[in-house]
Amino acid sequence: MNAFIISSFLTAGLSIILGLFIFLQNPRDKTNRLWSLTTFAVFLNWLGLGFICISNNAEQAFFWQKILYVGTIFIPIFFFHFCNSLLNRVGKIKGLLFVGYFLSVAFIVAIFLSNFFISGVTNMTDIRYWPVEIGILYYIFLVYYLFYLVYTVVLLKSSHKNTTGQLQKQIEFIYYATLIGFVGGSTNFLLDFNFNSYPVGNYFMTFYILFITYAILKYHLFSLKIIATEFITFSIWIFMFIRLLLADTIKDQIIDGVLLALLILFGGFLIQSVIKEVKQREKIEKLASDLETANIHLTELDRQKSEFVSFATHQLRAPLTAMKGYASLILEGDMGPISEEVKQAVSRIFDSSKTLANIVDDYLNLTRIELGTMKYAFDTVDLKAMVDDVIGELGPNLKRQGLDFSFTTEDLADQWDWRVTADRDKLKQVIANIIDNAIKYTPQGFVHVSLSYDKPRHKFIFKVEDNGIGIAPETLPLLFNKFSRAGNANKANIKGTGLGLFVAKQIIDSHHGIITAASPGEGKGATFTVELDPFAKA
Repeated sequence: MNAFIISSFLTAGLSIILGLFIFLQNPRDKTNRLWSLTTFAVFLNWLGLGFICISNNAEQAFFWQKILYVGTIFIPIFFFHFCNSLLNRVGKIKGLLFVGYFLSVAFIVAIFLSNFFISGVTNMTDIRYWPVEIGILYYIFLVYYLFYLVYTVVLLKSSHKNTTGQLQKQIEFIYYATLIGFVGGSTNFLLDFNFNSYPVGNYFMTFYILFITYAILKYHLFSLKIIATEFITFSIWIFMFIRLLLADTIKDQIIDGVLLALLILFGGFLIQSVIKEVKQREKIEKLASDLETANIHLTELDRQKSEFVSFATHQLRAPLTAMKGYASLILEGDMGPISEEVKQAVSRIFDSSKTLANIVDDYLNLTRIELGTMKYAFDTVDLKAMVDDVIGELGPNLKRQGLDFSFTTEDLADQWDWRVTADRDKLKQVIANIIDNAIKYTPQGFVHVSLSYDKPRHKFIFKVEDNGIGIAPETLPLLFNKFSRAGNANKANIKGTGLGLFVAKQIIDSHHGIITAASPGEGKGATFTVELDPFAKA
């Protein structure tokens, strides 16, 4: 028996096994059923070819030649139907399906009841027998075969361009399998006119089976895990059934029968559990894909939100600056004398516009941080002079609350001063925020500001201590998060945004410094510390 005959029966076996297990995976699924019918048609084709090659006489060969053509006739229409079902477009080609199935049945009737298709076989060197005396219906069959084949190839090609993801990969492999398997296999129909030619086109059909199998393995065209489970389970059942038939004694038959019943019972449970697991996995994969899409959409929405807030805050800064400027001129008397009542009203306007300007700055800095557009202009800055400036600007707030306020600095050696490398405006914003917070959240008592030098660590230490409302232990780890505020902060100051300390930390991090907060608990004050390198570099 030569390699061609062996490959014929081997491919026939692969075809029927693949089709059977796909059908058993989900018998109710129309696409599964159509693919199983397609593989069954391929099985008949190869089975007929194999028996033709080993037939002992022309009569046997002629019978198997008819079986071969039954498979060959049904392959294009089954495969055409399968591809349209996979693409959810069966409703559009009902007329073509009717014509195809009608012609298929007509060809098969002609094969078995007339000589209009083929009328016999002839001897051939390697294959022994091959069809002879081709009739008129054979030419009509060629047109039918090529029409549905070409239609399917064009359909797969166009659908591949209009799909994405896993379905696109499935279509791609089916498309190439069709080109190699069916187009290559179609050469046999041309060879039917040359009876001494070897049917090399059948080898191309082997690639068709291998390509579809690869698509199953790689892209889960059908569930490989289910198929493998069913294949192993059914193989064990068949093995036990054969043992039962071959058992010599009643005792062996009883044992093998009980084992077979148990294997059928537990095998059924195993298959069902695998099917359930695969469905759950597919559901999870779909949910993960949907979540990924939603995350991409949310990221884009977040970016658009940040851009909108940035634009809005930019537009608010100009009118707020004008309000503060004119209110300041009125309070300082540059616009002429005003009554005490008007002065109080303008003072409230000034304070409110200043508060709103700080809120706008916080949101503007937040959006810059989120968009990655925060820019720093590093320069040499005198840290002590900057703290003095901030304290001078906050002087009216200190007088209004009557707090015990102090600012102390450590005496440095002659070779040191209080210079650091920093963005002047942004570092001043951090220092002002920390001192202002201490004043706001200390209704009465003290606020102590200090500058010192940690010689072993070579760090400047800026520290603000107060005996105000304090911070709860559970709040401390979250204090520098976005929109995070202590639970008792709203009682002391309802105007806070929860952004000041978040922005402060981002700024200090960009200066390669450290900002921390500590508190013994609510009502026991708090301490904020900023550590910076002398002559710090960006």
